[in-house]
Amino acid sequence: MLISVLLGEGDIITKATYLVMYLIAIIFSLSLHEWGHAYAAHINGDDTARNMGRMTLNPIAHIDPMGFILLLVVGFGWAKPVPVNPRNYRNYRKGELMVSFAGIFMNLMLALIAALIASVLASFDLRAMGYEVTAPFISIVSYGASDTTVPWQIYQFLYILGGLNCCLAVFNLIPVYPLDGSHIFELFFGKLVGAKALMWLHRNGTYILYGLLILSAVLSRVSDFSPIGTAAYWIYDKFCALFAWLAGLVF
Repeated sequence: MLISVLLGEGDIITKATYLVMYLIAIIFSLSLHEWGHAYAAHINGDDTARNMGRMTLNPIAHIDPMGFILLLVVGFGWAKPVPVNPRNYRNYRKGELMVSFAGIFMNLMLALIAALIASVLASFDLRAMGYEVTAPFISIVSYGASDTTVPWQIYQFLYILGGLNCCLAVFNLIPVYPLDGSHIFELFFGKLVGAKALMWLHRNGTYILYGLLILSAVLSRVSDFSPIGTAAYWIYDKFCALFAWLAGLVF
């Protein structure tokens, strides 16, 4: 992300604006993701994260330097894992599933909200310009337009926020330790895979994760295709398409 912005088209003010919006989106999204884990643990009986000051939206409590840098450079990364003690869960399986999925759920909800706000703004913009609501809807939601009544920066920020959160959701669903997807994978397929395989995945999860990140970065540079980014923005575009359809019904 950072490299593509610096090497891309646009003047220095446009690039700086984009980077500031991206930084704000990263900080807020990571904080909400980790707060979701901590709150889910709390309502399931474990206050480990709350007692350690992690049930907060303060980004200082959650930012992991390496994960933050990777988010800037390649578009997906991670925050500091929220400490939990599954032994405190009132129901282990339910608690583990809720806590593992909570961060992903928060990211998907934030992407939905971003798409909804952008869609509502685009609906009024299209009406003001004399178009049917469903005309150039998706392009306005994604990038704005020079003749819209709402500044393009608002549309761009909402698109960055929505796309980034879909990236975080898709990335964290990967069943590689220590990502959230690894816990969900163990819950559903742990017995099928076996203890030895799970131990191997735990020991080598970090190396597998870095390998996937390098592969994705190389693919995005060589072929302009990123498996995670492509999947994430496909999801966000579907969110926008859903609201475009609803807007057509309402307006």
